[in-house]
Amino acid sequence: MAEQAIAKLKYARISPRKVKTVLDLIRNKDAYVAMAILKNTKKGASEYLVKLLKSAMANAENNFQMDPDKLYVSECYVCPGPTLKRIMPRAKGSADRILKRTSHMTIVLKERD
Repeated sequence: MAEQAIAKLKYARISPRKVKTVLDLIRNKDAYVAMAILKNTKKGASEYLVKLLKSAMANAENNFQMDPDKLYVSECYVCPGPTLKRIMPRAKGSADRILKRTSHMTIVLKERD
């Protein structure tokens, strides 16, 4: 099996549904192309993913001695983390539940042959 560099971000305060749309843009792209896409995407998730991709690239270069020019995003996915449950007061003393969702994001980089 080929070497792979992994970076994970856990408990990010953003909904997995919002992250998934941005991850679909960078899947199977070269690392530098993916970085450019993320930096030019006006989504809240792209801020988290830029840091995560930088971390994965640093892991690949420093821990596995991979060539940064040959790296590509082989896998990227998001899983739901724990949901924070909050209460919002409503009319007549009732309450609505607010669900603040969290995400666990993973990016895996490999070298192209």
